Amino acid sequence: MPPESETPAEHFARTGRDAVTYARQVARTAKARYERRRGENAELAKQFGKGRLAGGEIAPTPSVLRNAAKRFRAGAGLPVPALPSAAELVPFRPEPVARRPRVSDDDEDFSQSRIMRRVD
Repeated sequence: MPPESETPAEHFARTGRDAVTYARQVARTAKARYERRRGENAELAKQFGKGRLAGGEIAPTPSVLRNAAKRFRAGAGLPVPALPSAAELVPFRPEPVARRPRVSDDDEDFSQSRIMRRVD
């Protein structure tokens, strides 16, 4: 509630200033958090290298991760969807139909009336 001596215009201006101040504070906090996390990620990348885990071992392959996910879902009583085979993932392409060979050039209409039509 605005103070008694504050006019509606002053109240509006103060509310706007407060909103801008709050937005700037939130933006500063977000930027600081981003910079901190970016620095932490850069440090981890230097420390462990790309594709390596904390113990130095190489990151698991997708098939290892998929099998771990299957075990977790089965252990938690969740349904384990069956993945399609590689043959099912490739779309079926029918064999191209061979075109009939042209019997002769007489099949085409190259009459002058159709080719030499004058456009005004």
